Amino acid sequence: MEPILRSCAGLDVHKKEIKACIAYGDLDKQPCFRIRTFSTMSSGLRKLRAWLKEYEVTAVVMESTGIYWKPVFNILEGDFDVILANPYHIKNVPGRKTDVKDSQWLAMLLRNGLVPRSFVPPRDIRGLRDLTRTRKKLRDNMTAEKNRIQKVLEDANIKLASVVSKIDGVSSMRIIHALLEKDELSKEEIAEMTNGSLRKKVDQLVEALDGRVTEHHRFLLKMHLENIEFLAKQVQKLDEEIQKRMVPFDFEYRMIQTIPGISEVSAAAIIAEIGTDMSQFPDEAHLSSWAGVSPGNNESAGVKKSGRTRKGNKFLKTSLTQVAWAASKVKDSAYSAIYSNLAKRRGKKRALVALAHRILIDVYRVIKSGESYCDVGAEAVYQRRGASREKAMIMSLQRAGYIVTKASVADS
Repeated sequence: MEPILRSCAGLDVHKKEIKACIAYGDLDKQPCFRIRTFSTMSSGLRKLRAWLKEYEVTAVVMESTGIYWKPVFNILEGDFDVILANPYHIKNVPGRKTDVKDSQWLAMLLRNGLVPRSFVPPRDIRGLRDLTRTRKKLRDNMTAEKNRIQKVLEDANIKLASVVSKIDGVSSMRIIHALLEKDELSKEEIAEMTNGSLRKKVDQLVEALDGRVTEHHRFLLKMHLENIEFLAKQVQKLDEEIQKRMVPFDFEYRMIQTIPGISEVSAAAIIAEIGTDMSQFPDEAHLSSWAGVSPGNNESAGVKKSGRTRKGNKFLKTSLTQVAWAASKVKDSAYSAIYSNLAKRRGKKRALVALAHRILIDVYRVIKSGESYCDVGAEAVYQRRGASREKAMIMSLQRAGYIVTKASVADS
Protein backbone atom coordinates (compact mmCIF):
# COMPACT_ATOMS: atom_id res chain seq x y z
CA MET A 1 0.00 0.00 0.00
CA GLU A 2 1.24 3.47 -0.91
CA PRO A 3 0.29 6.24 1.57
CA ILE A 4 -1.19 9.35 -0.04
CA LEU A 5 -2.09 11.56 2.94
CA ARG A 6 0.47 13.00 5.33
CA SER A 7 -2.02 13.75 8.11
CA CYS A 8 -5.51 12.30 8.35
CA ALA A 9 -7.93 11.11 11.02
CA GLY A 10 -10.37 8.28 11.66
CA LEU A 11 -13.38 8.80 13.92
CA ASP A 12 -15.34 6.04 15.68
CA VAL A 13 -18.59 7.87 16.48
CA HIS A 14 -21.01 6.83 19.19
CA LYS A 15 -23.99 8.46 20.90
CA LYS A 16 -22.05 10.13 23.74
CA GLU A 17 -18.39 10.06 22.69
CA ILE A 18 -16.00 9.89 19.76
CA LYS A 19 -12.73 7.98 19.59
CA ALA A 20 -10.45 9.96 17.29
CA CYS A 21 -7.15 8.73 15.87
CA ILE A 22 -4.76 10.90 13.84
CA ALA A 23 -2.23 9.16 11.59
CA TYR A 24 0.54 11.57 10.54
CA GLY A 25 4.15 11.62 9.39
CA ASP A 26 6.27 11.37 6.26
CA LEU A 27 4.81 9.18 3.54
CA ASP A 28 7.97 7.04 3.29
CA LYS A 29 7.89 6.14 6.99
CA GLN A 30 5.54 4.42 9.40
CA PRO A 31 2.96 6.91 10.68
CA CYS A 32 2.69 8.20 14.21
CA PHE A 33 -0.67 7.94 15.97
CA ARG A 34 -2.42 10.29 18.36
CA ILE A 35 -5.62 9.04 19.98
CA ARG A 36 -8.10 11.03 22.07
CA THR A 37 -11.71 10.81 23.23
CA PHE A 38 -14.16 13.67 22.72
CA SER A 39 -17.73 14.33 23.76
CA THR A 40 -20.42 14.52 21.07
CA MET A 41 -21.73 17.76 22.58
CA SER A 42 -21.13 20.85 20.44
CA SER A 43 -18.35 21.99 22.78
CA GLY A 44 -16.64 18.61 22.41
CA LEU A 45 -16.94 18.74 18.62
CA ARG A 46 -15.34 22.19 18.56
CA LYS A 47 -12.45 20.84 20.65
CA LEU A 48 -12.13 17.96 18.18
CA ARG A 49 -11.99 20.41 15.29
CA ALA A 50 -9.26 22.46 17.01
CA TRP A 51 -7.25 19.30 17.79
CA LEU A 52 -7.41 18.15 14.18
CA LYS A 53 -6.24 21.56 12.95
CA GLU A 54 -3.34 21.43 15.40
CA TYR A 55 -1.98 18.35 13.57
CA GLU A 56 -2.75 19.86 10.14
CA VAL A 57 -5.25 17.13 9.28
CA THR A 58 -6.61 17.43 5.74
CA ALA A 59 -9.13 14.57 5.61
CA VAL A 60 -11.38 12.82 8.12
CA VAL A 61 -13.28 9.54 7.76
CA MET A 62 -16.14 8.06 9.80
CA GLU A 63 -18.73 5.34 9.31
CA SER A 64 -22.27 6.16 8.19
CA THR A 65 -24.02 4.37 11.04
CA GLY A 66 -27.33 5.64 12.43
CA ILE A 67 -27.77 9.40 12.77
CA TYR A 68 -24.84 10.13 15.08
CA TRP A 69 -22.50 11.07 12.24
CA LYS A 70 -24.66 14.04 11.18
CA PRO A 71 -23.71 16.59 13.90
CA VAL A 72 -20.05 15.65 13.51
CA PHE A 73 -20.27 16.13 9.74
CA ASN A 74 -22.01 19.49 10.14
CA ILE A 75 -19.25 20.83 12.41
CA LEU A 76 -16.26 19.51 10.40
CA GLU A 77 -17.39 19.80 6.77
CA GLY A 78 -16.26 23.41 6.32
CA ASP A 79 -12.67 22.80 7.51
CA PHE A 80 -11.79 19.29 6.35
CA ASP A 81 -12.50 16.84 3.57
CA VAL A 82 -15.00 14.72 5.53
CA ILE A 83 -15.50 11.25 4.05
CA LEU A 84 -18.51 9.18 5.02
CA ALA A 85 -17.81 5.48 4.57
CA ASN A 86 -20.14 2.51 4.20
CA PRO A 87 -19.41 0.14 7.14
CA TYR A 88 -19.65 -2.88 4.81
CA HIS A 89 -16.75 -1.55 2.73
CA ILE A 90 -14.29 -1.02 5.59
CA LYS A 91 -14.78 -3.96 7.93
CA ASN A 92 -11.86 -4.79 10.22
CA VAL A 93 -10.53 -8.27 10.96
CA PRO A 94 -13.03 -10.12 13.24
CA GLY A 95 -11.92 -10.70 16.84
CA ARG A 96 -9.75 -7.58 17.02
CA LYS A 97 -12.44 -4.97 17.51
CA THR A 98 -12.28 -2.12 20.02
CA ASP A 99 -13.29 1.51 19.63
CA VAL A 100 -9.65 2.61 19.59
CA LYS A 101 -8.65 -0.02 17.03
CA ASP A 102 -11.65 0.95 14.89
CA SER A 103 -10.53 4.59 14.76
CA GLN A 104 -6.94 3.53 14.04
CA TRP A 105 -8.09 1.18 11.28
CA LEU A 106 -10.13 3.97 9.67
CA ALA A 107 -7.17 6.36 9.81
CA MET A 108 -4.85 3.81 8.16
CA LEU A 109 -7.35 3.04 5.39
CA LEU A 110 -7.79 6.75 4.69
CA ARG A 111 -4.04 7.41 4.73
CA ASN A 112 -3.61 4.77 2.01
CA GLY A 113 -6.59 5.92 -0.06
CA LEU A 114 -8.64 2.77 0.54
CA VAL A 115 -11.94 4.32 1.69
CA PRO A 116 -14.75 4.47 -0.90
CA ARG A 117 -16.59 7.75 -0.47
CA SER A 118 -20.33 7.64 0.20
CA PHE A 119 -22.54 10.24 -1.46
CA VAL A 120 -23.44 13.11 0.89
CA PRO A 121 -25.48 15.87 -0.79
CA PRO A 122 -25.00 19.59 -0.07
CA ARG A 123 -26.60 21.13 3.01
CA ASP A 124 -29.63 22.57 1.15
CA ILE A 125 -30.40 19.18 -0.42
CA ARG A 126 -30.00 17.49 2.99
CA GLY A 127 -32.58 19.91 4.41
CA LEU A 128 -34.96 19.15 1.54
CA ARG A 129 -34.37 15.43 2.11
CA ASP A 130 -35.44 15.76 5.76
CA LEU A 131 -38.70 17.37 4.64
CA THR A 132 -39.58 14.81 1.96
CA ARG A 133 -38.73 11.87 4.21
CA THR A 134 -40.83 13.33 7.02
CA ARG A 135 -43.70 13.77 4.58
CA LYS A 136 -43.48 10.12 3.55
CA LYS A 137 -43.55 8.99 7.18
CA LEU A 138 -46.60 11.14 7.89
CA ARG A 139 -48.35 9.70 4.84
CA ASP A 140 -47.51 6.22 6.10
CA ASN A 141 -49.02 7.18 9.47
CA MET A 142 -52.19 8.32 7.69
CA THR A 143 -52.40 4.97 5.90
CA ALA A 144 -52.01 3.20 9.24
CA GLU A 145 -54.84 5.27 10.73
CA LYS A 146 -57.11 4.38 7.79
CA ASN A 147 -56.32 0.71 8.31
CA ARG A 148 -57.26 1.10 11.96
CA ILE A 149 -60.60 2.61 10.92
CA GLN A 150 -61.26 -0.42 8.76
CA LYS A 151 -60.36 -2.69 11.70
CA VAL A 152 -62.86 -0.90 13.97
CA LEU A 153 -65.59 -1.13 11.31
CA GLU A 154 -64.99 -4.85 10.88
CA ASP A 155 -65.25 -5.29 14.66
CA ALA A 156 -68.64 -3.55 14.47
CA ASN A 157 -69.63 -5.92 11.62
CA ILE A 158 -69.70 -3.01 9.14
CA LYS A 159 -68.45 -4.50 5.84
CA LEU A 160 -67.93 -1.18 4.05
CA ALA A 161 -64.51 -2.21 2.67
CA SER A 162 -66.15 -5.15 0.88
CA VAL A 163 -68.18 -2.75 -1.29
CA VAL A 164 -66.07 0.40 -1.75
CA SER A 165 -62.62 0.41 -3.34
CA LYS A 166 -61.20 3.07 -0.98
CA ILE A 167 -62.12 3.32 2.69
CA ASP A 168 -60.98 6.98 2.66
CA GLY A 169 -63.04 7.99 -0.40
CA VAL A 170 -65.48 10.91 -0.25
CA SER A 171 -68.58 8.71 -0.08
CA SER A 172 -66.97 6.35 2.44
CA MET A 173 -66.03 9.18 4.77
CA ARG A 174 -69.56 10.62 4.59
CA ILE A 175 -70.97 7.25 5.60
CA ILE A 176 -68.46 6.81 8.45
CA HIS A 177 -69.23 10.28 9.85
CA ALA A 178 -72.95 9.48 9.61
CA LEU A 179 -72.41 6.27 11.61
CA LEU A 180 -70.94 8.37 14.41
CA GLU A 181 -74.33 10.04 14.86
CA LYS A 182 -76.86 7.31 14.03
CA ASP A 183 -77.15 3.58 14.66
CA GLU A 184 -78.91 2.86 11.38
CA LEU A 185 -78.93 4.59 8.00
CA SER A 186 -81.88 4.35 5.63
CA LYS A 187 -81.51 3.46 1.97
CA GLU A 188 -82.40 7.04 0.98
CA GLU A 189 -79.76 8.50 3.33
CA ILE A 190 -77.10 6.17 1.97
CA ALA A 191 -78.03 7.07 -1.62
CA GLU A 192 -77.63 10.79 -0.85
CA MET A 193 -74.12 10.20 0.49
CA THR A 194 -72.84 8.25 -2.56
CA ASN A 195 -71.22 9.60 -5.72
CA GLY A 196 -70.37 8.23 -9.15
CA SER A 197 -70.36 4.50 -9.75
CA LEU A 198 -71.08 3.85 -6.06
CA ARG A 199 -74.70 4.93 -6.64
CA LYS A 200 -75.24 1.61 -8.40
CA LYS A 201 -74.20 -0.24 -5.23
CA VAL A 202 -76.72 1.27 -2.80
CA ASP A 203 -78.37 -2.08 -2.14
CA GLN A 204 -74.99 -3.65 -1.38
CA LEU A 205 -74.15 -0.76 0.93
CA VAL A 206 -77.40 -1.20 2.84
CA GLU A 207 -76.48 -4.83 3.47
CA ALA A 208 -72.84 -3.99 4.32
CA LEU A 209 -73.88 -1.33 6.88
CA ASP A 210 -76.12 -3.72 8.76
CA GLY A 211 -73.92 -3.97 11.86
CA ARG A 212 -73.73 -2.94 15.48
CA VAL A 213 -71.77 0.27 16.15
CA THR A 214 -71.33 0.79 19.90
CA GLU A 215 -70.08 3.82 21.84
CA HIS A 216 -66.73 2.07 22.12
CA HIS A 217 -66.50 1.90 18.31
CA ARG A 218 -67.54 5.55 17.97
CA PHE A 219 -64.85 6.65 20.43
CA LEU A 220 -62.14 4.86 18.43
CA LEU A 221 -63.45 6.07 15.06
CA LYS A 222 -63.50 9.71 16.23
CA MET A 223 -59.94 9.41 17.51
CA HIS A 224 -58.64 7.92 14.24
CA LEU A 225 -60.49 10.51 12.14
CA GLU A 226 -59.03 13.35 14.24
CA ASN A 227 -55.55 11.88 13.79
CA ILE A 228 -56.03 11.72 10.02
CA GLU A 229 -57.23 15.33 9.94
CA PHE A 230 -54.22 16.46 11.99
CA LEU A 231 -51.76 14.51 9.83
CA ALA A 232 -53.33 15.94 6.65
CA LYS A 233 -52.69 19.48 7.95
CA GLN A 234 -49.08 18.60 8.76
CA VAL A 235 -48.57 17.17 5.27
CA GLN A 236 -50.00 20.36 3.77
CA LYS A 237 -47.50 22.46 5.77
CA LEU A 238 -44.67 20.26 4.58
CA ASP A 239 -45.83 20.58 0.97
CA GLU A 240 -45.73 24.37 1.25
CA GLU A 241 -42.23 24.32 2.76
CA ILE A 242 -40.98 21.83 0.16
CA GLN A 243 -42.19 24.08 -2.65
CA LYS A 244 -40.21 26.98 -1.14
CA ARG A 245 -37.06 24.83 -0.89
CA MET A 246 -37.47 23.69 -4.51
CA VAL A 247 -37.09 27.23 -5.95
CA PRO A 248 -33.28 26.94 -6.49
CA PHE A 249 -33.83 23.66 -8.33
CA ASP A 250 -36.85 24.77 -10.34
CA PHE A 251 -35.31 23.92 -13.73
CA GLU A 252 -34.42 20.33 -12.83
CA TYR A 253 -37.73 20.03 -10.95
CA ARG A 254 -39.70 20.89 -14.11
CA MET A 255 -37.49 18.84 -16.43
CA ILE A 256 -37.91 15.51 -14.65
CA GLN A 257 -41.68 16.03 -14.51
CA THR A 258 -41.66 15.61 -18.30
CA ILE A 259 -41.00 11.90 -17.59
CA PRO A 260 -44.30 9.94 -17.47
CA GLY A 261 -45.37 8.96 -13.96
CA ILE A 262 -43.36 11.65 -12.12
CA SER A 263 -45.60 14.07 -10.23
CA GLU A 264 -44.62 17.18 -8.26
CA VAL A 265 -44.38 15.14 -5.05
CA SER A 266 -42.24 12.38 -6.55
CA ALA A 267 -40.04 14.91 -8.40
CA ALA A 268 -39.24 16.67 -5.12
CA ALA A 269 -38.55 13.31 -3.42
CA ILE A 270 -36.17 12.21 -6.20
CA ILE A 271 -34.21 15.48 -6.20
CA ALA A 272 -34.01 15.35 -2.39
CA GLU A 273 -32.31 11.96 -2.61
CA ILE A 274 -29.92 12.34 -5.58
CA GLY A 275 -29.49 16.13 -5.80
CA THR A 276 -29.00 17.99 -9.07
CA ASP A 277 -25.23 17.58 -9.51
CA MET A 278 -24.87 14.38 -11.52
CA SER A 279 -21.07 14.64 -11.50
CA GLN A 280 -21.30 12.88 -8.11
CA PHE A 281 -22.04 9.70 -10.08
CA PRO A 282 -19.67 8.64 -12.92
CA ASP A 283 -22.60 7.37 -15.00
CA GLU A 284 -26.19 6.19 -14.74
CA ALA A 285 -25.05 2.66 -13.82
CA HIS A 286 -23.37 3.93 -10.65
CA LEU A 287 -26.50 5.89 -9.70
CA SER A 288 -28.71 2.85 -10.31
CA SER A 289 -26.45 0.65 -8.20
CA TRP A 290 -26.41 3.21 -5.38
CA ALA A 291 -30.21 3.39 -5.48
CA GLY A 292 -30.52 -0.41 -5.35
CA VAL A 293 -32.59 -0.82 -8.53
CA SER A 294 -30.01 -2.41 -10.83
CA PRO A 295 -29.41 -6.19 -11.07
CA GLY A 296 -26.74 -7.45 -8.68
CA ASN A 297 -23.57 -9.30 -9.70
CA ASN A 298 -22.95 -12.69 -8.07
CA GLU A 299 -20.55 -14.87 -10.05
CA SER A 300 -18.17 -17.57 -8.89
CA ALA A 301 -16.06 -19.98 -10.98
CA GLY A 302 -17.75 -18.71 -14.13
CA VAL A 303 -21.23 -19.51 -12.81
CA LYS A 304 -23.69 -16.65 -12.49
CA LYS A 305 -25.92 -16.96 -9.44
CA SER A 306 -28.80 -14.81 -8.18
CA GLY A 307 -29.02 -11.36 -9.77
CA ARG A 308 -31.30 -9.88 -7.12
CA THR A 309 -30.99 -6.17 -6.48
CA ARG A 310 -28.77 -5.05 -3.62
CA LYS A 311 -29.79 -2.89 -0.70
CA GLY A 312 -29.76 0.78 -1.62
CA ASN A 313 -31.47 4.04 -0.78
CA LYS A 314 -34.86 2.76 0.40
CA PHE A 315 -36.56 6.18 0.18
CA LEU A 316 -35.47 6.66 -3.44
CA LYS A 317 -36.33 3.07 -4.32
CA THR A 318 -39.83 3.46 -2.87
CA SER A 319 -40.42 6.68 -4.83
CA LEU A 320 -39.17 5.10 -8.05
CA THR A 321 -41.40 2.03 -7.75
CA GLN A 322 -44.42 4.29 -7.14
CA VAL A 323 -43.47 6.30 -10.23
CA ALA A 324 -42.98 3.09 -12.21
CA TRP A 325 -46.46 1.87 -11.28
CA ALA A 326 -47.99 5.18 -12.40
CA ALA A 327 -45.90 5.19 -15.61
CA SER A 328 -46.97 1.63 -16.48
CA LYS A 329 -50.57 2.88 -16.66
CA VAL A 330 -49.82 5.66 -19.19
CA LYS A 331 -51.45 4.45 -22.40
CA ASP A 332 -49.28 3.99 -25.53
CA SER A 333 -46.12 5.13 -23.73
CA ALA A 334 -42.74 3.41 -23.96
CA TYR A 335 -42.86 2.67 -20.24
CA SER A 336 -46.20 0.86 -20.50
CA ALA A 337 -44.79 -1.30 -23.30
CA ILE A 338 -41.60 -2.07 -21.36
CA TYR A 339 -43.63 -3.07 -18.31
CA SER A 340 -46.00 -5.21 -20.40
CA ASN A 341 -43.14 -7.09 -22.09
CA LEU A 342 -41.31 -7.75 -18.83
CA ALA A 343 -44.39 -8.65 -16.78
CA LYS A 344 -45.27 -11.47 -19.20
CA ARG A 345 -41.82 -13.03 -18.91
CA ARG A 346 -40.58 -12.13 -15.42
CA GLY A 347 -43.67 -11.30 -13.37
CA LYS A 348 -45.14 -7.99 -12.24
CA LYS A 349 -42.82 -7.32 -9.28
CA ARG A 350 -39.62 -7.78 -11.25
CA ALA A 351 -41.06 -5.79 -14.13
CA LEU A 352 -41.83 -2.94 -11.74
CA VAL A 353 -38.26 -2.83 -10.38
CA ALA A 354 -36.85 -3.04 -13.92
CA LEU A 355 -39.05 -0.14 -15.01
CA ALA A 356 -37.96 1.85 -11.94
CA HIS A 357 -34.37 1.21 -13.05
CA ARG A 358 -35.17 2.52 -16.53
CA ILE A 359 -36.88 5.63 -15.14
CA LEU A 360 -33.89 6.46 -12.91
CA ILE A 361 -31.59 6.23 -15.94
CA ASP A 362 -33.83 8.70 -17.78
CA VAL A 363 -33.88 11.01 -14.72
CA TYR A 364 -30.06 11.00 -14.72
CA ARG A 365 -29.92 11.82 -18.44
CA VAL A 366 -32.56 14.56 -18.23
CA ILE A 367 -30.83 16.32 -15.32
CA LYS A 368 -27.36 15.97 -16.84
CA SER A 369 -28.35 17.11 -20.34
CA GLY A 370 -30.89 19.73 -19.28
CA GLU A 371 -33.26 18.51 -21.99
CA SER A 372 -36.82 17.31 -21.43
CA TYR A 373 -37.76 13.65 -21.84
CA CYS A 374 -38.94 12.47 -25.27
CA ASP A 375 -41.21 9.42 -25.28
CA VAL A 376 -40.58 7.15 -28.29
CA GLY A 377 -43.97 5.47 -27.81
CA ALA A 378 -45.12 1.91 -27.25
CA GLU A 379 -44.93 0.89 -30.93
CA ALA A 380 -41.18 1.55 -31.09
CA VAL A 381 -40.62 -0.67 -28.04
CA TYR A 382 -42.71 -3.48 -29.51
CA GLN A 383 -40.84 -3.25 -32.83
CA ARG A 384 -37.47 -3.32 -31.06
CA ARG A 385 -38.61 -6.31 -29.02
CA GLY A 386 -39.77 -8.09 -32.20
CA ALA A 387 -36.46 -7.45 -33.94
CA SER A 388 -34.56 -8.76 -30.91
CA ARG A 389 -36.63 -11.97 -30.81
CA GLU A 390 -36.16 -12.47 -34.55
CA LYS A 391 -32.39 -12.15 -34.22
CA ALA A 392 -32.32 -14.59 -31.30
CA MET A 393 -34.36 -17.21 -33.21
CA ILE A 394 -32.14 -16.93 -36.30
CA MET A 395 -29.00 -17.38 -34.19
CA SER A 396 -30.57 -20.39 -32.47
CA LEU A 397 -31.34 -22.04 -35.83
CA GLN A 398 -27.85 -21.29 -37.13
CA ARG A 399 -26.26 -22.89 -34.06
CA ALA A 400 -28.38 -25.97 -34.74
CA GLY A 401 -26.87 -26.23 -38.25
CA TYR A 402 -29.62 -24.63 -40.32
CA ILE A 403 -29.05 -22.07 -43.06
CA VAL A 404 -31.53 -19.25 -42.57
CA THR A 405 -32.60 -17.09 -45.53
CA LYS A 406 -34.96 -14.21 -44.91
CA ALA A 407 -37.74 -13.71 -47.43
CA SER A 408 -40.68 -11.33 -47.47
CA VAL A 409 -44.27 -12.58 -47.23
CA ALA A 410 -44.96 -11.43 -50.80
CA ASP A 411 -42.15 -13.62 -52.15
CA SER A 412 -43.61 -16.72 -50.49
